[in-house]
Amino acid sequence: MISLRNLFRVISIVTSAWIVDAISATAADASDPVQAQIARGKLLYLGSCAVCHQAAGQGTPGTFPPLAKSDFLAANREKVIKGLCEGMSGTISVNGKTYNGFMPPSVLNDQQVSDVLTFVLNSWENPGGSVTADEVKKVRATTQFKTFEDLRKANEFQPLPKPPEAWQLREVTRLTNHATRLASDGTGRRLYTLSANGDVWRVDVPTGALKQIIWGSRYMHLGMGEPMVVGFTMDKEGRLWIVTNQRNETESPHSADVIIWRTSGTENGDPVTPRPWFQTSYPWGTGNHHGVGCIGFGPDGYLYVTSGSRTDGNDLALDDPKIAHVGETPLTACMWRFDPKSLKPQLEIFARGLRNAYGFCWNDKGEMFATENGPNADAPEELNLIEKGKHYGFPYKFSDWKNKPYSYTPDPPAGVEFTLPISNLGPAGASLGKPYYTFEQHSSPSGIVFLGADFPEKHRGSFLIGRFGILIQQPGDYGFDLLQARLRKNAAGVYEATMETLLAPLARPVDVHLSGKGKIYIAEYTRSISFKHSMALPGRILELTALP
Repeated sequence: MISLRNLFRVISIVTSAWIVDAISATAADASDPVQAQIARGKLLYLGSCAVCHQAAGQGTPGTFPPLAKSDFLAANREKVIKGLCEGMSGTISVNGKTYNGFMPPSVLNDQQVSDVLTFVLNSWENPGGSVTADEVKKVRATTQFKTFEDLRKANEFQPLPKPPEAWQLREVTRLTNHATRLASDGTGRRLYTLSANGDVWRVDVPTGALKQIIWGSRYMHLGMGEPMVVGFTMDKEGRLWIVTNQRNETESPHSADVIIWRTSGTENGDPVTPRPWFQTSYPWGTGNHHGVGCIGFGPDGYLYVTSGSRTDGNDLALDDPKIAHVGETPLTACMWRFDPKSLKPQLEIFARGLRNAYGFCWNDKGEMFATENGPNADAPEELNLIEKGKHYGFPYKFSDWKNKPYSYTPDPPAGVEFTLPISNLGPAGASLGKPYYTFEQHSSPSGIVFLGADFPEKHRGSFLIGRFGILIQQPGDYGFDLLQARLRKNAAGVYEATMETLLAPLARPVDVHLSGKGKIYIAEYTRSISFKHSMALPGRILELTALP
């Protein structure tokens, strides 16, 4: 598979050639503007589209839909134009087959979009006709990128932030799809990235070369709702574990179907062929349905998995037969644990009261720490020490708040004791006052790693925590960074944290991963470093190295 970086080079070369050939085509076909469009569009297609849809428009079976004899193209003219202008994702049917992928927007101006679509319409037994630049302009105005200039600016990658002394930062690769997680065997030679639609890509770390090795559309159930795939890890045997969530709309009320997959084969040294290892379901929730996410192996050999909330407590008031009015269930807002060696895995609830624990890791004492995202009600985000049998508050208590976040927040059960998050003494991550439990509201803490013996002594014993950044309008932008946290126990034997900003701004860092001696890998979900910017375009992977 061609890398995005090389694809940009191809586009540059083809665009340069187009300047010459387009002049010739226009001169030769001055009496037929459609033929001139077709000639220009062919060159643009070869540079911008053929890498996925192939030179003859045949597509890639199960991955990229065909443009040849395309019933979708013929019946969805405006949707196709819109897809080129702002990107397209989700399930579509083309010539009787289902595709569920991601197509980033094409960084082409209105005339170029009209040219490439006119070429496709007049090729490979498609119906013919033409698309005008004015038509593209009108459709583009309905997208999140109102003009080509808006798209061009959004397409730019931000300069790398300057790392502090004793750290080195470099860009590894630019991604062709949004990454949700990173995994590896820990050697630092190869990384694997997971996308929300279940696709898996291998990254050659030294060169940045990308290769897709697993297609979500080939192992998930495409007859159900859109997938949400945010759980990903690799075991010592080199097998990938993937957690998928899908909304089953064939049941009433709708259910959330969860499957933990494990690869069962290899191809060219890469893990392939995911097979179901464990599956379960529970009632689908409201707009605060967070699904089952982070998965990882603990130092005790057990497999841990976070299961987020299905509601913030208000589904009892909804008049919707598709939603079960049950609040949280025994399988939600908690931490699962499994014996990974079991042939018939049994789910154990390790801890409860976790609304949306996106990332977790262990320190050198075997203690588990997890980041957690808070509610719309402006409660602080959390960092928790996760211990067996403890309850961390949700849906009854948020952070250290004494008041209920919503009028419909349920009363806590009698006799249940809640464990507070770790207090943040600053100076970073807690600008709203200190001690703060734990991060600014809506800053969205994501991946977390512990720096152990593979790191120089001056860094050893600290945690690095990514913050995705605000998703709800707040005064100013915050998050979009990587924090370094040092935890110490106070006189009462309770952990407190001091935090420094290590890297900022970052383009919505969604995961942080250790691989190789003294190296940290950061997945930027997109290219935006502000709440105001679009998240439509996929980001990149950065390598942060601790210097001796």
